[in-house]
Amino acid sequence: MSALIGIGAGAVAGGASANPAVGFAVGVGVAAVSDYSIRYYGRTRQGAEQDAIAAAAGDLPPGGSATWQIRHTIPYGDEAGTLKVVRDIPNPLASCKEVVFSVVDGEGKDRTRAWYDADICRQGTQWKWASAEPAVARWGFLQ
Repeated sequence: MSALIGIGAGAVAGGASANPAVGFAVGVGVAAVSDYSIRYYGRTRQGAEQDAIAAAAGDLPPGGSATWQIRHTIPYGDEAGTLKVVRDIPNPLASCKEVVFSVVDGEGKDRTRAWYDADICRQGTQWKWASAEPAVARWGFLQ
């Protein structure tokens, strides 16, 4: 996507300036900025989803379960599911837990549920995602 945006911007700049070097430079710059912006936006949205899962699981004891959901400002990619705390992870540095969580996708007969696992740890007063990324393929923006 960012390559196409860069090609378009470069073609316009090169045509307007009658200088192919200017067109090339503008195209490369626009492609780099748009690629960065797309990845940043994706990481921000996935971070919010991870924070929602960690917050829902944080105060649960081992064996406890709850539902989780994320509602983004732009209502695309809103997710929901269930989670269960598998165990506390003994750690002298921070309180940590292992959780399994589901992500429900689709509606009606096309509805699917995929399961994943992650580690969360207390960071100050909040619970935060602690799994190394990319932990699962579903967060392609982090690759």
